[in-house]
Amino acid sequence: MRRIGITLATLALIAFVSCKNQNEKADKEGDMTEETMKMDSTQADSMENKKMEAKSVSVTLESKSDSKATGQVLFSQQNGIVNMRARISGLTPGTHAIHIHEKADCSSPDGKSAGGHWNPTFEPHGKWGAAEGYHKGDIGNFVADAEGNGTISLQTDQWCIGCGDEKKDILGKGIIVHEGTDDFTSQPSGDAGARVSCGGIIQ
Repeated sequence: MRRIGITLATLALIAFVSCKNQNEKADKEGDMTEETMKMDSTQADSMENKKMEAKSVSVTLESKSDSKATGQVLFSQQNGIVNMRARISGLTPGTHAIHIHEKADCSSPDGKSAGGHWNPTFEPHGKWGAAEGYHKGDIGNFVADAEGNGTISLQTDQWCIGCGDEKKDILGKGIIVHEGTDDFTSQPSGDAGARVSCGGIIQ
């Protein structure tokens, strides 16, 4: 009987230790799962904050082609939307075209160092939003008043500031203001005339 009692006690002790180890393992796994969930939540919050983070870049326009045209262009981005607002002065009264060009290089006197229109999707030139196609740089026309001052604004999700997407990222590109009007038809640039002001979109 004594031997049986010892055997039963030993079995009970083994069962107790095994149960305790299993409980400790379950507790650890639970802690790891909870920690993993916290990490996943933190990473998701970080990605969301990065997406919602406000960005901006200001561009100074300098005179080209013996003009007196200067100005400022502000690009701001939040929640995946880029807002552009340009103020230009020193223009001849009337309608002028403004485009985003391929390069932030305004070193040449005529502004041609900025290259052609920014057209990463290889579309025909046209009016912004046209079903027939348009360049990502085809901002459009604006009117300068009798004092030679004009403004234009645009809001789009087709641009980004520093996102690295070559089909959307405007950093490293140039802003060109033209002497004349974009006819939205002539290829490849709308027959808008000389480049009277230029600025690089850089940070």
